[in-house]
Amino acid sequence: MNSQLRPPAVPLITIDPYTSCWSFSDCLYDQWPRHWTGSEFALCGLVRVDGRPMRFMGGPEVLAESVLQTSLDVQPTQTIYQFEAGPVQLEVVFMSPLLLDDLELLSRPASYVFFRTRSLDGATHQVEIYLDMTSQWAVNVPHQKVVWKRQEEGELIVLGFRNEQQPILQKAGDDLRIDWGTALLAVPRNAEALVGDIDYCRAAFVERGTLSDEHLLPMPRKSTYWGETVLAVKLDLSCSEKNEGEGVALIGYDDEYSVEYFGTPLRAWWRRHEGASPEKMLNEAYADRASVRERCSAYDAHLLAEADRVGGGQYASLIGLAYRQAISACKLVAAPDGRPFFFSKENFSNACMGTVDVNYKSAPLFIYANPELMKGMLDPIFDYCRSDKWNFPFPAHDLGLYPKANGQVYKNFHLPDQTELAQMPVEECGNMLTLTTAVCLREGHAGYAAAQWDQLTQWTDYLVQHGLDPEAQLVTDDFTGMMGHSVNLSAKSVVAIACYAKLAEMQNKKEVAAKYRSIAEEYAERWQRMADDGDHYRLAFDQPGSWSQKYNLAWDTVFGLALFPKEVMQKELAFYAKQRLDYGTPLDSRSPAAKPEWAIWVATMADSKTSFEEFIAPIYRYVNETPNRVPLADIYFAHSGRRRANQARSVVGGFFMKLLADQLAQAHTNSSPSPRPEGEAGGQAPGRGR
Repeated sequence: MNSQLRPPAVPLITIDPYTSCWSFSDCLYDQWPRHWTGSEFALCGLVRVDGRPMRFMGGPEVLAESVLQTSLDVQPTQTIYQFEAGPVQLEVVFMSPLLLDDLELLSRPASYVFFRTRSLDGATHQVEIYLDMTSQWAVNVPHQKVVWKRQEEGELIVLGFRNEQQPILQKAGDDLRIDWGTALLAVPRNAEALVGDIDYCRAAFVERGTLSDEHLLPMPRKSTYWGETVLAVKLDLSCSEKNEGEGVALIGYDDEYSVEYFGTPLRAWWRRHEGASPEKMLNEAYADRASVRERCSAYDAHLLAEADRVGGGQYASLIGLAYRQAISACKLVAAPDGRPFFFSKENFSNACMGTVDVNYKSAPLFIYANPELMKGMLDPIFDYCRSDKWNFPFPAHDLGLYPKANGQVYKNFHLPDQTELAQMPVEECGNMLTLTTAVCLREGHAGYAAAQWDQLTQWTDYLVQHGLDPEAQLVTDDFTGMMGHSVNLSAKSVVAIACYAKLAEMQNKKEVAAKYRSIAEEYAERWQRMADDGDHYRLAFDQPGSWSQKYNLAWDTVFGLALFPKEVMQKELAFYAKQRLDYGTPLDSRSPAAKPEWAIWVATMADSKTSFEEFIAPIYRYVNETPNRVPLADIYFAHSGRRRANQARSVVGGFFMKLLADQLAQAHTNSSPSPRPEGEAGGQAPGRGR
């Protein structure tokens, strides 16, 4: 699927919240690749065709002449560039094999760069590829010093950069790059690889077609000042009329310890076994390259076809762009008891870790692809809230400041004291109940809910008492400020109570199910009367003339709860269409700020594919035309398409709501529960039981 979408930024190497490299331009050679934060994360790509050097990646200061980019295709797990390099076609594929049903592969911190050349004129051509990585990949700020290594291990030559100091897990916050562990670049032994001076090494390839370590100063060296070093490789991709040239490089990062969990450093999932090493990991990735590429290509084709089937071509393009962003804003680690924990990071929001309402927005992707990952998000919250470190009758907002999960750090600065209303009590109760229900419906049984029943009951009773007409408090859209009597927050509460009834029914707790279903139905009827404003429903119960998108009602449709009459959302959707601006419908009547994931949740409640596509079109237009060239921002202005806040967050996993709705609807139609997967590659993980 070769989309016409112009991404605001293009994913290249997407592993986790720290190792996340993007192109912020239309053509790969327009400027240097960047970290998702915008800091330069340089990769230099050069090609020589019959002695003629050209640039295919990186800024023009290295070499003025570039190849010609002829196409760009962003698929879920890979980005495919096509270039014309004189008489040769050059294909460069960046593949991060983030297959969610395989936790080992998902966690393996190695991305592939595949190269292929083809003769365009039928003649034989000598083609050489140069790729280098700067030490920016291993530091947070330029004045930090790095050391390097070159070693031959197994089938590979492995190059690496490390910060001299190794401040493991010492910093926490948002606009940070990792400065511990090792940045890795590897190629097969039949290629060339060395550590060189940035200027002399690049010049040697441009002028002579060779790698050079001349004038390399001794380590340690500061990252981006005089004497900077690069990890450099060279591959032979000569081609002829009958033979294409092919090559591969691997880019990875071994963080050694990924996060801290209540004082205990935790390893990445792939590193949990004794004897795991980056060299072994890279060799496994190299040995698997053909099968992994085949799996990724098959998965991409299937996922895009499914998205096209349920939501149209523009929806499929958005899915292709959102996939790697959503996953690489999270980190999969091994918990102290062996369970997989899956921590999200609030990129360019507040750097909170494991945030419940961020996981709520992101959830459709992970529930759709592998509910084990959704459990990996929920489990740390359940554990924290049942511990003596948490003393409230509602769930925590977060687990800490990434990468330190040592307890909630979020505070409402309007109410700095950690009282109930200084947090998000109704919001997070509703989120935890809804997401637990999603896991159970996806798995076809309520075993997961049964293990958390006391907490779920406590949170449901909190909603029964406080959720129908909430006091002034924050919701997940906290950028809008505090507000009392929120109609959308009330809707979340009512649906969550019905979710609890559904979970009780799945466990054959008939009396409990009947009791809470009755409460939910009564609240739904009262909600309609209290919120009614003629041709729509209000933003707040006490604010006539106001309106908001009721995205929380999407779960009523997706779960088939039949709590609210269809006429409720038909009326709302018709009203939203009237409020639509050039780039979508604003979140509510207070400002033109829009949220694309919420708009897709609302569109999921449309009664036809055509209507769904009408809601998708302005979101697609925003992504295609926004002037802010950054990984997808999830708060923007619907009248201008300009970014308001946030970027590169996992919340674009919410784009998958339409796919999840179709999946659950088919499961319900087939009347057969999804089989429980076996093994760690998506099934019951070690230590999952309580």
